[in-house]
Amino acid sequence: MRVDRWLLGLLMLALAGAARAELRIEITQGAAQVIPIAVVPYANDGGADAIHAVIGADLARSGQFRVIPDEQMLSRPSEAAQVNFRDFQLVMAQYLAIGRLLPQPDGRFTAEFELFNVATGQRMTGARFPGVPAASKRRLAHHIADLIYEAITGVRGVFSTRVTYVTQVGDNYELQVADADGHNPVTILRSQEPILSPSWSADGRYLAYATYANRRAAIFRQDVATGVRQLVSSFPGLNGAPAFSPDGSQIALVLSKDGNPDIYVMNLAGGPPRRITQHFAIDTEPTWSPDGRYIYFTSDRSGGPQIYRVPASGGPEERVTFEGVYNARPAVSPDGRKIAVVHGAAGRGYRIAVFDLASRRLDVLTDGPLDESPCFAPNGQVIIYTTKSGGAEALATVSIDGAVRQRLGVSQAKVREPGWSPFGAAP
Repeated sequence: MRVDRWLLGLLMLALAGAARAELRIEITQGAAQVIPIAVVPYANDGGADAIHAVIGADLARSGQFRVIPDEQMLSRPSEAAQVNFRDFQLVMAQYLAIGRLLPQPDGRFTAEFELFNVATGQRMTGARFPGVPAASKRRLAHHIADLIYEAITGVRGVFSTRVTYVTQVGDNYELQVADADGHNPVTILRSQEPILSPSWSADGRYLAYATYANRRAAIFRQDVATGVRQLVSSFPGLNGAPAFSPDGSQIALVLSKDGNPDIYVMNLAGGPPRRITQHFAIDTEPTWSPDGRYIYFTSDRSGGPQIYRVPASGGPEERVTFEGVYNARPAVSPDGRKIAVVHGAAGRGYRIAVFDLASRRLDVLTDGPLDESPCFAPNGQVIIYTTKSGGAEALATVSIDGAVRQRLGVSQAKVREPGWSPFGAAP
């Protein structure tokens, strides 16, 4: 049940830096059929970060659940022996989540939760978490929401993960990291130069990004927890679009030091960059397949931007997308079966689409007019991206079937360049 990994995460230090305005999240479209669930207020709990409230908000924000309001509950059990399933059948709940907090003398607490199928009375899952620091209550709630989501849907939840994004106010840029629900934003880099293409390492420890240093384009790798950063490349010309290899030992990037922009790979242990593509066209936006065998990238060698792939060790390139005049900014799903792209069609603007590598089917998920920078959630079920309209820039998410959509914004700031952390990233 991954309890030990979660408890280890609670003990790690919080991110350094000043908190900024939180992402506001608005559900703009939910699933056609939602699952009604009762999340009962926990015994011995309360306040703005009450565990049941955070769990309910997580589940509702997924667009797949309808959370029964507290005031409609006919009873409020905190342990199995107190449950009268008839009370929850009457309010049309299909599932019931209950729990309680047990305070400890040192200020910590033990938390318990259980999930039931209301129709059958079956206990579906549950757990006990001893020694939780009071400051970690919200993180605990996200973890419980993940367990509930997985028990009901069969898909691992992403409520405990984080997102990174870049905000812009005037000529000031900030690279921020926040919880998946937009809370606890922390600035890890401030700059008066643009910050581009932030990319997570597979262990969630580092972010790589492109910016400028001494008026020259450069790529850095930064430790998210400590803020320590390392210069990866600053060759003459373009240095852009960094992407970590799945094992974290290499970074794919775009360099123009030898002429046209091409894809290179750099070993983070040292050594010169290794050129992967060599073409008179522009090759850019590399991303790795989850098994590390291939690098997908955007190239205009066919007359317009399309997605290609090349063996990570080098070799012949292969064109992947053919539908439409514009397919760019590839993002590979965690299972390696799909690619999210920015898809352009005449008169329809630029939208986010998903291309299935096996069936060769391309499904457009968003409405545009100017959507870009797609990135998969670590469970592969949701895509986060940038959406632009009328000079405003915000983030948005869409489920891979297009059924659930959300908009995420920061007051008085442009928000762009999103990246979703892997599972298990440090808090």
